[in-house]
Amino acid sequence: MQNWKKVYTTGSPVRAEIVKNILDQSAIPAILVNKQDSSYQAFGEVEIHVRGVDVLRALKILADEVEFE
Repeated sequence: MQNWKKVYTTGSPVRAEIVKNILDQSAIPAILVNKQDSSYQAFGEVEIHVRGVDVLRALKILADEVEFE
């Protein structure tokens, strides 16, 4: 996972899945890294990582298409 970079962090696993799906639909392979404590789902972060070559494109897509209220 050396060439993979974090492009999004959230405390919500649901939001992380939505972001991952948006990137996948844009032909950007993305992986979800769940760093939440297994005992307490509200404690910790969930990260989305993409390949280093896709970082700029992924960040652009997220800036343009992802907005949670």
